[in-house]
Amino acid sequence: MTTLAIHGGAGALPRSEMTPERAAGFHAALRAALGAGHAVLARGGSSLDAVESAVASMEDCPLFNAGRGSSFTREGKIEMEASIMDGAARRAGSALLLRHVRNPVRLARRIMEKTPHISLGGEAAERFAAAQGLALESEDYFYTQHRWEAMVRLRATGRTALSEDIVVPANPSGPDAAGTVGAVALDASGHLAAATSSGGTTNKFAGRVGQAGIVGSGTYALDSTCAVSCTGQGEAFMLITAASDLAALVEHCGMALPEAADSVIHKRLPGKGGLIAVDRQGRFALPYNTEGMYRGWIDAAGNLSTAIYDAVQPGPTP
Repeated sequence: MTTLAIHGGAGALPRSEMTPERAAGFHAALRAALGAGHAVLARGGSSLDAVESAVASMEDCPLFNAGRGSSFTREGKIEMEASIMDGAARRAGSALLLRHVRNPVRLARRIMEKTPHISLGGEAAERFAAAQGLALESEDYFYTQHRWEAMVRLRATGRTALSEDIVVPANPSGPDAAGTVGAVALDASGHLAAATSSGGTTNKFAGRVGQAGIVGSGTYALDSTCAVSCTGQGEAFMLITAASDLAALVEHCGMALPEAADSVIHKRLPGKGGLIAVDRQGRFALPYNTEGMYRGWIDAAGNLSTAIYDAVQPGPTP
């Protein structure tokens, strides 16, 4: 039995501004990420490999605020972050303040496996990425017009977006609201893993780090409980260490995963956002308190589905 769930950010474009063409693009991108992760699980691979592959797929897609589609700081720079956690070995890695690493999630895993640390950031982290043979890109690779325009609009007001995901678009056809990406998985050996990646908030201060790069706040996995990836107003998730809080509700309070996930998002979170989670029985939860959340899953029976708002779009079995 295997299970895989992904998110591409809470805070989807308002329904009135989501054209059929735009929606089709998001569904296709979500299916591609699910396909990348499921291919690993289908050949007997680990949940850790599956979440890394799924998140890397979304990092390579300019629709999402991670990797290639990352948001800009108020100085007009890209600063990315990612974290990953292996529920079997209870180990984690985090990469922060990246400007050139093509796939921050791959660097987070290398930090977990190849250093005695959990987190590395900035230029030192990028030197380590280069030494590990990971792909680096020029700043031009990460430039997307809609992200730049979103930053310029906010810079003119002096404000910083409160969320990685929620930016009210001036152009209804622009995908400004797509955000932070993540994946959780259960593999055939019963092991859990989670990963999260983000370009951060639009017009943020240089050096700001959000929940996507913080183990326990944005990412958590433990075989005995669940795997979690969070998306939304990063500071709100960090204040309650939301990902590990969910696992604690399962482990120490005896809550079922859906009940615990709903409690975190609808009762405990002091802000907007959502999360995805899967437990060791293959049950999953995808709650959110925004208008929508880009998400997808392949359940234990092999059924693939994607969704943006309440309606679910079944997909072909991988």
